[in-house]
Parts: sequence; C-alpha cells; structure tokens
Amino acid sequence: MAQTDVLKAEVRDRVGKGAARAVRRQDRIPAVIYGDKKPPIPIVLPQRDVTQRLHAGGFLTRLMHIEVGGEQIRVIPKDYQLHPVRDFILHVDFLRVGEGAQLTLEVPVRFENHPESPGLKRGGVLNVVRHAIELVVPADAIPESIEIDLTGLDIGDSVHISAVTLPDGTTPTITDRDFTIATIAGAAAMLPEEDEEAAEGEEAEGEAAEGADAEAKDDKGEDEGKSEDG
Repeated sequence: MAQTDVLKAEVRDRVGKGAARAVRRQDRIPAVIYGDKKPPIPIVLPQRDVTQRLHAGGFLTRLMHIEVGGEQIRVIPKDYQLHPVRDFILHVDFLRVGEGAQLTLEVPVRFENHPESPGLKRGGVLNVVRHAIELVVPADAIPESIEIDLTGLDIGDSVHISAVTLPDGTTPTITDRDFTIATIAGAAAMLPEEDEEAAEGEEAEGEAAEGADAEAKDDKGEDEGKSEDG
C-alpha cells in the first residue's frame, strides 16, 4: 500500500507568474490544493522536501498530509511541472482526498520471475506494452504496483488484464476489452521496423548485384566465344 507522508507548507498571499518566480528564487515551490468541493488553497513548499519525494519514486500514487495554517489536509499529487532545461520542479497540484474517496491513478507494473519464463530462457524478449495501468482505487488502499508473474510464459504468449489479480476494490478504467499488458516476443520480432526494412533492402541489393555479376560473366563468355570463332 502507498505510504502517507507529511509536508509543511505556508499559504501564498499572492498568485500569478511574477509571484511564482519570486517564490522559486527563495528555493521554494508554488503549489495549490484543490478538490473535495472546497475552495483552492495556494501554498508554498520547500524545494528540497518536494524534490526528495519526487525522486524517491511513486510520487503521483502517494498519499500525503500537508500541514498548513494549523491544519493537516490529506492530499495526493495530481500533477507537477518541471523546468524544460534545468529539470527542477516549477509547480505542483495537490488533490484533496476525502474519507472513502475513489481515485483514478496510473499504477506502475512490475514483472516477477523472469528466470521461470521458458520464452525468456530461449532468448525471447519481454515486450512491455503498458508500463502502468490506469485503475480506480480506494484512497485508503492505493497499491504501490501491480505484480505480474512471468512463470511459464513462452515465446508468443501474452499477458492480458484478465489474467492479473488486482487488489480488492481496484478496477481498471478500460472495461470494454481485455487489453494486453506485455508479450514474450522472439528476438527477430523485436527488430525496429527501419532495421527490418534496411535488412530487406540490403538483401535486395545483394540479389541485384549477384544478378549483375552473372550477366557480366555471360556477356564476357559470349565475347570470348565470338573472338575464338573470328
């Protein structure tokens, strides 16, 4: 289950681009808390604290408590923006999470027992179609990941959502089809399309070159034959 964390924040008196830039110059991050049918609260957070939690992984599936104005508000990060060049956090959106709430989240997929897959043992490749699955989950029981067992899977086999045991109370948002999460493919099947086209082109060029050489030899033979007859 996802962990709950605590962040200390202060209310922002001013909003807007100029105010946000001023906050960042102080090594702090502008953010907002919204949702649960309550007014949004603009806040500022320490840059270091938020960055550590982001780099720890699972940032968008982790419940947190933000302590602001003497109150602890239960939230989950919904979105964040990074600087396009310097890669530091520019802004974070937090969603209030009420009691008994259901959340729609992208939960990462983890694959287990690679050595127990006959297909991988024979040189096949795990082709991951979905690295995360969008699920509707209880706020109080967010899974950190969805585990998929590769035991017994051979080349050509696929893992569909119907074969995955999801935690209680958890359902996929896609319900109209049995979508594929991963397949075990042969090594040749994993070649990029452009590589396959290049290989086909080289083969065709080789065949054309062989044909030209054969034709040249035939012409040379005919010329030599005419010379002997002359």
